[in-house]
Amino acid sequence: MSSINSRTYESTPSQTVAFLGLGVMGGPMAGHLAKAGHTVTVYNRTPAKAEAWVAEFGAPGRHAATPREAAAGADIVFSCVGNDDDLRAVVLGPNGAFAGMKQGSVFVDHTTASADVARELSNAAQSAGFQFIDAPVSGGQAGAQNGALTVMCGGDKVSFERVKPVMAAFARAVTLLGASGAGQLAKMVNQIAIAGLVQGLSEAIAFGQRAGLDMKLVLEVIGKGAAQSWQMDNRGKTMIEGKFDYGFAVDWMRKDLGLVLDEAKRNGARLPVTALVDQFYADVQQAGGKRWDTSSLITRLK
Repeated sequence: MSSINSRTYESTPSQTVAFLGLGVMGGPMAGHLAKAGHTVTVYNRTPAKAEAWVAEFGAPGRHAATPREAAAGADIVFSCVGNDDDLRAVVLGPNGAFAGMKQGSVFVDHTTASADVARELSNAAQSAGFQFIDAPVSGGQAGAQNGALTVMCGGDKVSFERVKPVMAAFARAVTLLGASGAGQLAKMVNQIAIAGLVQGLSEAIAFGQRAGLDMKLVLEVIGKGAAQSWQMDNRGKTMIEGKFDYGFAVDWMRKDLGLVLDEAKRNGARLPVTALVDQFYADVQQAGGKRWDTSSLITRLK
């Protein structure tokens, strides 16, 4: 069964692209690029995943043994890996993507990483004759599969306009928010907002359950008013049912909140609620919930 859901693609001239990292996000994103008519070469640290991707999406897609080989000849190189170190590993060095990219091409990174690494790699790319766009995404695994991600970008405007139509294959919104690093900073804003929302929803549901209310009915009612949120619409019912395998894992949220809190130390922002929720997620990890989705915050209140 396909890892992506069917959708209608905008008519965009075919590009030769590479995609580095075929996890739960990258695999579907690369799949949408192939379905949209682009020629896609993929690389994954575990070759079996790359082979499975090619088996699913077929010619003219292929997989490469190194990031450098995947990037060779590509108009656009995309990546979606785990963290700053993973990103440097696929980009830098003799077998990294930058060593294989042609002059005038663009590297688009969808990893949620630090603003510092985005600026570092942007400078390295420009020195080598191509551009780097930091482009973290929001929407989770479902958004990747449905081709409905929100993409927050930082970098050169001309290069952004060039790659934006291609990203439309897997996104419903693609926005340039400023210079290099701005995409990563915007993703941090996104994660701050989510952390507070999930904790508030957890406390609301736990309170209602203690009070003996039919919480599914309560959420239906308050979901039509000012309390409505994406988290309530998509995670409220499963939180009530005690099911936590529907999305972004606690381990990854803690990684993201670590980036947020590090950046806040640098820029002086005060984030008391975010820091507290980060510690609550640490409690969930210690209770065995490392791979539970972020709505598992409610388990602390049971």
